[in-house]
Amino acid sequence: MTSTETFRSQIPAPLPPHPIVIPAARETVLSNGLNVVVVEDSRLPLVNYRLGLRVGSSYDPPGSPSLTDLLAGLLPEGTESRTSREIADQTARVGASLSAGANSDYTIVAASALKQFSEQILDLMAEVILQPSFPENEVELAKQNTKESLRQQRAQPSFLATEMVSKVMFGEHPYSIIAPTPESLDRLTRDEFVRFHQKKFVPNNGVFIVSGDVRFEEIIARLESLFSTWSSGEALSTEFPATPKRTKRSAYLVDRPGSAQSNIVIANSGITRSNPDYFPMLLMHTVLGATASSRLFMNLREEKGYTYGAYSNLDARRTAGTFRSTAEVRTAVTGDSLKEFFYELGRIRDDRVSDKEINDAKSYLTGVFPIRLETQEGLIDQLVQIKMLNLPFNYLETYRDRVQAVTVEEIQRVANAYVRPDEAAVIIVGDGAAVMDQIRPYAEEIETYTTAGKRKETSRSAPAANVVGSWAIEVETPLGQAIPATLTVSSEPTGLTAKITSEMGDADIGQIEVNNNAFQKTAAIEMHGHSIEIQLAVQFDHEQVEGTLTMQNSSMPFTGSKL
Repeated sequence: MTSTETFRSQIPAPLPPHPIVIPAARETVLSNGLNVVVVEDSRLPLVNYRLGLRVGSSYDPPGSPSLTDLLAGLLPEGTESRTSREIADQTARVGASLSAGANSDYTIVAASALKQFSEQILDLMAEVILQPSFPENEVELAKQNTKESLRQQRAQPSFLATEMVSKVMFGEHPYSIIAPTPESLDRLTRDEFVRFHQKKFVPNNGVFIVSGDVRFEEIIARLESLFSTWSSGEALSTEFPATPKRTKRSAYLVDRPGSAQSNIVIANSGITRSNPDYFPMLLMHTVLGATASSRLFMNLREEKGYTYGAYSNLDARRTAGTFRSTAEVRTAVTGDSLKEFFYELGRIRDDRVSDKEINDAKSYLTGVFPIRLETQEGLIDQLVQIKMLNLPFNYLETYRDRVQAVTVEEIQRVANAYVRPDEAAVIIVGDGAAVMDQIRPYAEEIETYTTAGKRKETSRSAPAANVVGSWAIEVETPLGQAIPATLTVSSEPTGLTAKITSEMGDADIGQIEVNNNAFQKTAAIEMHGHSIEIQLAVQFDHEQVEGTLTMQNSSMPFTGSKL
């Protein structure tokens, strides 16, 4: 290498950060108590509107999970003077957008349009907020669609893992419930939506944010007029039951017989979004598992090849939070993956992160931050989070400085405070028979659950089920359809045999061997004159049965009961 080429062997020094120019936000309160934030930005002829209400699924009435989420989705589906179709047509006619949704902490109604149509979409947005009619046909459609979505979700291991993590980590706190049940959906009525909207969707619980080509005085006058009939109401309580205090490590296994992989989540109690430890936690999380160059990814994927990706998750919400490490691994390496997870969790606690790691993490966080603010949509979404999660109003201006201020010592301090492997909840969704012995070295206690969330007795103590007879099952297809079928187990002189009959086709399973109330077998199903190979994994539990039917690389769970 010549002297003129020595530069090729050295990494160029990073350029100094560019200053972030954030348009100034002006704030006021309308006469009805609605907080308003306006960002004047005339660079493009666009206007974005957001109404944020500090009521999310954590405020769902007892026995009515997901009411807030369903209500939000129903807001644009009919008003006192317009049908769902008319609202959609008017929105599309001016090339605008109008939508609503909710999470655990807040509800958002969002709209955007070109400046020349901004008043029209704002009028329509106000109508949707103030005069939703919750038509009976739309309520029933939303309930049925949610049921179908729930069917599809329950077939996904990631959903089952999130459901169990929430139940274990949040206990009696409303964050513990992430989805309704078919029974709770059946109980919901239009009147409940009307009452909840009247009581909780009030201006003093919200903030209206405008960003775009507007003038402050003009838009405030317009909002004051539009929402003049919207009266203040009862302030929301922020008192929720405390989350469980963990004192030991335990495992929670969601048994999916025949599953080809294990979904692993290792969780500890975390912090709220407004906690002073948020930025040290953010840096620690970035070093440990936020990206494809973090420790977990480099260990479990790059070095060991156990998974396509291993990550950590900093779940910091308004009133509670968790810190999680996650991966989807091959069934055979479930135990080995747990070993590496606990190695990395111990290392982030015990060993100081290197200068390179903390500098790389800071460069990454401060580098991607301006990208989130490049558009009106990005900026207004950040302002929504500031208001909904009780963050300081100068959060955006101080973000990069606060990231840069975090020290190695602070990272180790929060790691020891919040990453506590000996008190962790270990959630695994996978084939119980194949992974149980792999889990035992890593947990003092193991609780086993069905995919429906029901507690199971462990195979060591469970009494033998009477498997002989006919079992009515429903097979969930990847499209969320439920196909009825009958599994028949017969006792023959040579042993047990099984067969399946269904509208898909019939399968003679042949002789089976039942161990610990379970069996697995490869057979063929006759469909439309063709013989297709299937893999069947079945677990009996008293009068209930569940399992998976795998066909043409598609794994379909099923549940049922004895006839």
